[in-house]
Amino acid sequence: MTIEARIRELGNRHRQLDEIIQREFGRPAVDELQVRELKRRKLRLKEEITSLEARAG
Repeated sequence: MTIEARIRELGNRHRQLDEIIQREFGRPAVDELQVRELKRRKLRLKEEITSLEARAG
């Protein structure tokens, strides 16, 4: 897989997590632990995307 394809894949997963987080906030009883873990995963994806983008130039 090329770096660009990996970046696109990670970007899609990042957006999916964002949508899940937004849906969670729309619920009457927000699961704070769930949201915290989702945000942590989203941040890790963003860091990996940034790293790959730096390598791709």
